[in-house]
Amino acid sequence: MQENNFPETQEESDELYEHYSFTAEKGQQPLRVDKYLMNFIENATRNKIQQAAKDGNILVNDVAVKSNYKVKGNDVIRVLFAHPPHENLLVGEDIPVDVVYEDEDLLVVNKPAGMVVHPGHGNYSGTLINALIYHFDNLPKNSSDRPGLVHRIDKDTSGLLVVAKTEEAMTHLAKQFFNKTSERIYYALVWGNVAEDEGTIEGNIGRHPKNRLQNTVFFGDEAEKGKAAVTHYKVLERLGYVTLVSCQLETGRTHQIRVHMKHIGHTLFNDSRYGGERILKGTTFTKYKQFVDNCFKILPRQALHAKTLGFIHPRTGEKMSFNSEVPTDIAECVEKWRHYAKHTGF
Repeated sequence: MQENNFPETQEESDELYEHYSFTAEKGQQPLRVDKYLMNFIENATRNKIQQAAKDGNILVNDVAVKSNYKVKGNDVIRVLFAHPPHENLLVGEDIPVDVVYEDEDLLVVNKPAGMVVHPGHGNYSGTLINALIYHFDNLPKNSSDRPGLVHRIDKDTSGLLVVAKTEEAMTHLAKQFFNKTSERIYYALVWGNVAEDEGTIEGNIGRHPKNRLQNTVFFGDEAEKGKAAVTHYKVLERLGYVTLVSCQLETGRTHQIRVHMKHIGHTLFNDSRYGGERILKGTTFTKYKQFVDNCFKILPRQALHAKTLGFIHPRTGEKMSFNSEVPTDIAECVEKWRHYAKHTGF
């Protein structure tokens, strides 16, 4: 929940702003609303959720409920506060931006790992958007009211993003991403020896029914619970218990590469949200555990980098393609695995 002070009662504010909205799945088993919301809201605490309920700020089917209300299938749960969501209160911040290319229509930036792309629950400052609106005036807003943003990458993923500077560029670029004509290639270090030299992963991606902070692949009769997603991968280097791969996105679902690679048994190295921060392949020797722990220290995030970005320039029609260096943390981790593989006879 938000860090701000909550209103004493609903009556103290003339207007309430929706901060969260969820619709319970049809087969939802009865579950207390405070427990339900804990599964959905990142950085929430039980106390804050219970206080919000006490203040009358949690509505189910437009009726204020107490924290012990049991959520049922198809319930619409909304959380309201007297202040607008922080992500709508955008403030420019003097944060350096690594601009790879810029013209009057757009810019391409290289985002470092650890930087959130846009403000959201629990991250209201220090984001790429805060930096962009400080350095660039009058950026057009996308359909989610986010200035300049055509697409996004996860907080702990590094790499390239294109940012629109005009309404025309925003529309044109967004259409390319929607029509799957843009080029996006990522480098990833994954657990295990990937069997095929290249392949395509197809599987609809949607919210994990039990862990709402994860996504998962739905197939068969449940496919409609997710959105179509396609990832093409190629093995770049086999390093024994891990493999360096390139992944080309045909679609752009949230956590797509992380979810698809886990789905085929190759979770991203040190991806804590999907279980990659544990030793998933290798020996039981203490020395090996120490080696992997050292790799985790060098690379304290998921091993994923948005390396290549290509699109048609919205005004000139020119095909543009950009490449970024693999960041030091991934490069050093790969080098350690290279050395390990060489000296253990892989």
